[in-house]
Amino acid sequence: MGILYIVPTPVGNLEDMTLRAIRLLKEVDLILAEDTRTSGILLKHFDIRNSLMSHHKFNEHGTSAAVVNRLLAGENVALISDAGTPGISDPGFFLVREAVKAGVEVQCLPGATAFVPALVSSGLPCDRFVFEGFLPQKKGRKTRLEELAAETRTMIFYESPYRLVKTLQQFAEVYGEDRQVSVCREISKVHEESVRGTLAEVIAHFNETEPKGEIVIILAGRSEKVKEPQITQIHTDIEIHTE
Repeated sequence: MGILYIVPTPVGNLEDMTLRAIRLLKEVDLILAEDTRTSGILLKHFDIRNSLMSHHKFNEHGTSAAVVNRLLAGENVALISDAGTPGISDPGFFLVREAVKAGVEVQCLPGATAFVPALVSSGLPCDRFVFEGFLPQKKGRKTRLEELAAETRTMIFYESPYRLVKTLQQFAEVYGEDRQVSVCREISKVHEESVRGTLAEVIAHFNETEPKGEIVIILAGRSEKVKEPQITQIHTDIEIHTE
């Protein structure tokens, strides 16, 4: 029986590719790629000449069964996405689930993913956090934002630069303009930038400076500091009558 390898690829700088990832991509029988054109550039850079097959969110339900059969027959398969770790806002979950159901060994290599450096460099608490990824664009968006109003952990969102300001404004409406936020863009690329401050401050910045590139939003959770209830002692004098 073969092994399904989940292989992270750089989100920006190609030097973030690990030696183990390069070796495995050269050794496996098949590489599944979200976009073969995008991955072809990466593979050519590292002189990886291997069989490449398209595997993305529009065809994964149809191709996964055939891939699992190849794994059961003894072939080793690697899954990569356009950038980062497959399964994190990228195709991967469905194939992994089907492979696990079939008893296939699944190994995920440690490596690049956009939200970890954005979180750690944000200056916001990173001991406890919740990954939300992309919010619903229309249906369910308002409901989800309201559900997160009580969340005390740091929250992580992915967003398009075209919707960034609107999303930050929605955050301000639901959570208040004083909520701390860090917007990190172009992680691991030449023009990497983090803009930190209150929602009001960061909104003002991006109203003046057009956001570009891949965006990760790190939003502070609701403060856990609450006023202690005041306890008032009531003294009751009990008068006992005896006859």
